[in-house]
Amino acid sequence: MRIPGFVLWMFPVSMMVLGAGVVCGQDYPNKPVRILTSGAGGGNDFLARVIAQPLSRSLDQQVIVENRAGLLLSIETVAKAPPDGYALLVAANTLWTGPLLRKLSYDTLKDFLPISLMTRAPTMLVVHPSLPVKTVKELIALAKARPGELNYGSSSIGASNHLAAELFKSMAGVNIVHIPFKGSGAALISLIGGQVQLFFATPGSVSAQVKSGKLRVLAVTSAEPTALFPGLTTVAASGLPGYELLDVKGMFAPRGTPAAIISRLNREVVMALNQTDVKEMLFKAGAEAVGSSPEQLAAAVESEIATASKTIKEAGIRIE
Repeated sequence: MRIPGFVLWMFPVSMMVLGAGVVCGQDYPNKPVRILTSGAGGGNDFLARVIAQPLSRSLDQQVIVENRAGLLLSIETVAKAPPDGYALLVAANTLWTGPLLRKLSYDTLKDFLPISLMTRAPTMLVVHPSLPVKTVKELIALAKARPGELNYGSSSIGASNHLAAELFKSMAGVNIVHIPFKGSGAALISLIGGQVQLFFATPGSVSAQVKSGKLRVLAVTSAEPTALFPGLTTVAASGLPGYELLDVKGMFAPRGTPAAIISRLNREVVMALNQTDVKEMLFKAGAEAVGSSPEQLAAAVESEIATASKTIKEAGIRIE
């Protein structure tokens, strides 16, 4: 019988010496806790700062958000940090898709322990308004009629919006050309200018352009319609059954962190995410507050790795 990967991932936590874990948990935390994440102003940073305030109150210790120039630096720092619960990581899909694309200094499953799934959010499939399509079904038909003539943008090679488009291409059986940019801003400028015709965008980055008519939204990438975007259909329901891709963010600790500390952090994070004001702030930012067990986050990451691995292999994506 095959044992699910996430069970193996969580196994060292459950098998720790409980006596030592309880002792560690009783006086934790007795100094400030750091949450490391990517650069200031991004989605990971926003989430880390939203959660830091209620955590500071419930832990009765200062919770400090530390930014690095890139998420990779934060990941590497936490991976090498003492496993004592004082250096935590808030990260999204890049944490587990990065090692699939190139050789890195960390292994997601070996170097980190999951604490809680924090948020999930669909992306939007947006097109230039000159494109004569209003549904996903029409977009697929147009792409099949004009193979290799339509372009899609991405913020970089291997980015989540790149993988979202490659999954779309694979499932729809269409030939759409990838144009990578240095950041989502540059990709959106090119989309608005008509140099590329479609893009899988975070809601916050395109809301103003959609309202002004500079861009058109066809669907969201969640499996079911979401309250985050009332009235919008899904890619799956409007032409590509089975399609689903979400932006998932979670909190992680270094491998070896005592079970009692993981349990305490999980309890406090879930409680914070269930607070009305926290839910409202995240909802307005286009994300659904979740809060989960460590095992549920582990299972979500395993599922994401499986989907991303298949997409990357089929598309031949590699970062040198």
